[in-house]
Amino acid sequence: MSLSAPSPNSASSLDQPKLRAWLGEQAESLGFDGLRITDTHLGLASERLQEWLAEGRHGHMEYMQRHADLRSNPQLLVPGTVRVICVSMNYLPPESNFDTEWQRLEDPSQAVISLYARGRDYHKVLRNRLQEFAKAIEEKIGAFGYRVFTDSAPLMEVELARKAGLGWRGKHTLLLNRESGSTFFLGEILVDVPLPLDEEQEDHCGTCQSCIEVCPTKAITAPYKLDARRCISYLTIENPEAIPVEFRSAMGNRVYGCDDCQLICPWNKFAKRTQLPDFAQRHGLGQASLLHLWSWTESEFEQRHEGSAIRRIGYSRWRRNLAVAMGNALASTTVSKTDKAQIHQVLSKSLPAADSLVAEHIEWALRVYN
Repeated sequence: MSLSAPSPNSASSLDQPKLRAWLGEQAESLGFDGLRITDTHLGLASERLQEWLAEGRHGHMEYMQRHADLRSNPQLLVPGTVRVICVSMNYLPPESNFDTEWQRLEDPSQAVISLYARGRDYHKVLRNRLQEFAKAIEEKIGAFGYRVFTDSAPLMEVELARKAGLGWRGKHTLLLNRESGSTFFLGEILVDVPLPLDEEQEDHCGTCQSCIEVCPTKAITAPYKLDARRCISYLTIENPEAIPVEFRSAMGNRVYGCDDCQLICPWNKFAKRTQLPDFAQRHGLGQASLLHLWSWTESEFEQRHEGSAIRRIGYSRWRRNLAVAMGNALASTTVSKTDKAQIHQVLSKSLPAADSLVAEHIEWALRVYN
């Protein structure tokens, strides 16, 4: 839906300080943890995007290349847009503990799923609440043009949120703020109303390079530069092909995504836990072993991941990722002979019926067994 020219019943005819305060209060009542407003001008960020794409660092994410012009200019994405309402929503569940996450990463028999993906699909949660928010604004100021987004369109979300003042760019390229670290989702409402603008935040990373140093595959090639082709989150989620052999050992037991750069970040010591039940972990994904997840049939995978972001990668990629992790368990010196024998047995039994993608990774895993 294209937006019209700025609505006659716009914020310019209202008490802007009161409207801005009301927007913040309304966002909080809907479960959002932050709200800031910016315009549509992205400046040098558009040039940096073009350079990143030209270097091929987006890997198989062709959609980023196809819609690069729209990403660079929200007014092209939704004509008539003059402001972007940026919101954040914390996702860290109350039971999460970073020390426990590190311990699980050190146990090769366990399956590690990124914290953000253990609950409901954030796309659905945020989109519904953004729509509800937009309707509330309409009731407040009258009819206006808008569209809501959350990681669902060619939009430079992190850059818009940074410019709006929701946080600053960490050296891992994620957005950081003092209250939530980096453990939050972003959403946007593109509007044709000239709402008052918020100020940007200063960078507070200083000389810290922990996120760069901890990355298992050295995907953060320099401060603020990420090569997605090396990133475990990309490799296990976006990548539709075989996991490059040179990154398989470094994947360890990470089955879906990777949180290392967030777990190590000093700002995440202050990360607030969410109060929303939507993001509580489901089906024991925070405690599951590799063998347990491998035992799921395709129908069990579909059923247990219904309403989850994980379901989108499909059963084949899920098994591909698990096979790599199980190969790393077989190669580990800390996994018992009994567990290794069981892993070897289930992989061998699954090989004949596996599709070509999964079979390649099972064969790789079996070769490291001793």
